[in-house]
Amino acid sequence: MIDRLLLLYPRGYRAAYGPEIADTYREMTVGVARWGRLREGADLAAHALRVRFGLGSADPLGRLVASAAPFALAAAGVSGGIRLARWYAGITASPTPWRVQFRIMDAAEVFGLLFLLLVCAGAIVALTGRWAAGVAAAVFGLAGTAVLALSEAHPNEYQYRIVVPVAAVLTIAVILACPPDLRPEPSTSAVAGVMAGAAWLPAIVVERGVVGWMSTDYGGWPLLVLAATGIALALRARSSGLRESGAMAMASPPLLADACLLNWYDPRPFAVLLLVLPAAALLTSVAGRVRRPR
Repeated sequence: MIDRLLLLYPRGYRAAYGPEIADTYREMTVGVARWGRLREGADLAAHALRVRFGLGSADPLGRLVASAAPFALAAAGVSGGIRLARWYAGITASPTPWRVQFRIMDAAEVFGLLFLLLVCAGAIVALTGRWAAGVAAAVFGLAGTAVLALSEAHPNEYQYRIVVPVAAVLTIAVILACPPDLRPEPSTSAVAGVMAGAAWLPAIVVERGVVGWMSTDYGGWPLLVLAATGIALALRARSSGLRESGAMAMASPPLLADACLLNWYDPRPFAVLLLVLPAAALLTSVAGRVRRPR
């Protein structure tokens, strides 16, 4: 088994460290049950893939993914939370008693709601301190949502079967690629949680018609909040803003997917949304230069 796992490492890394890795693996799995050996093998395979794709904690891409992971979780939670709120609004607005509505729900709708709940609960759990457990729940919910979208009938079936699975897979990739030794600190998780609340609550308030002169037809508010968060982080760090905006771009697929589904036949609003993050990077860079002492 260890010989096959070593093939996942790049050739140069395998030549330099392969024997040491193999010896360490054998020592750690002596007398260990099969489940324990499989777990150690999975950890080793994950490490090999991180080395191969430059996703270690010492690699620039690894650090960028680590910066994006909590916000990708938050964005997935926002998207799922908005969809759950829309479902609840439909239940309460219908004249049909809610008990009857629950009884006539089909399996796809039930599983869809369960997957959304897992994503939202996972994001909350991960950002409040239990990262591994929260990530497991959110990833399972995202994967279930992707699989369901491939088989579920939908009014916009063609684009729905493309956009939703792609956004879910990209989000899962960002979350799982976060190096284990660069998991978000409590302060970063708190910022991601505040971002999620600021993106979710106003969108729900507007959709409920509390503010009658505003609209969420373009789905742009959550993405604007995400971009503003990147600007705030860059200003606090007095950086050029490129790293923060790159992290927000990696975190944005769930929110971009929502905007895309809302505006599939009108590309202009979606094109404007795609310009938000580059514009945020430019504004942050200009602001950082203005603030630097001469």
